[in-house]
Amino acid sequence: MALTRITPAALAFALLLTAWELYARYGGIAPTMLPAPSRVLEQAWQNREALAENTIPTIRATSAGFACSLIAAFVLSALVDFLPRLRRALFPLLIASQTLPLVAIAPLAVLWFGFGLLPKILLVALVTFFPMMVALVEGYAATEKEIAQMLAAMGAGRWRIFRLARLPSALPYFFAGLRISITYAVVGAIFAEYAGAAKGLGIYMLSAKNNFRPDLVLAAVAVSSVLTIALFGLAVLLQRLVMPWEKAGRDRKAERSAEARQ
Repeated sequence: MALTRITPAALAFALLLTAWELYARYGGIAPTMLPAPSRVLEQAWQNREALAENTIPTIRATSAGFACSLIAAFVLSALVDFLPRLRRALFPLLIASQTLPLVAIAPLAVLWFGFGLLPKILLVALVTFFPMMVALVEGYAATEKEIAQMLAAMGAGRWRIFRLARLPSALPYFFAGLRISITYAVVGAIFAEYAGAAKGLGIYMLSAKNNFRPDLVLAAVAVSSVLTIALFGLAVLLQRLVMPWEKAGRDRKAERSAEARQ
């Protein structure tokens, strides 16, 4: 089943790379303009130590920033759920924060907080926490009223209802927001490095661009893409570990559909 889902994407990716390779080799375009995928792979291998050295700071900034984003999203969403008036006060500000262009904010963050890890953490958190928070708030609101009323009739307080009913109801929404947010985490870290850093994939791309090495730029882009896909896969795996009943329900639905077709 998993192989069936992966095959179309793998074929599309292979066709894209093949077309790119043929065009770069026989289209009369200079390698300094558009290097072939084979050249990008070759240069990535030859410069693997430099790529690895610059990937580690990006991973560090991404993981720290996303962890802070996750904590902030949960705390703020819980406060908003317990204090509805706070939602009306905070949401306009949070929505406005998502309209700020990262290209303009990144240099200011470096100017205010220096060239260390802190501005990168803040920028990653800025671009990733909002989808998770909105998803959690919507998930709390989707709790069935009958469950909350039954728990209240049994003497459960507000916190106990939140923990036993509202939080579990929000899990599917949360993981949907998590998968969206996690795809922006590496991009946020790289933008922060572009604005100012000693090492990182952003600095490596900037240096390669200034040296007219598009092959190395694309090699760093490929590494960042692999990181993003790996983080997305971890989010999916975490959802399956936390919510094993969801996959079982999908499998049963697929079996019933297959039986109906037969």
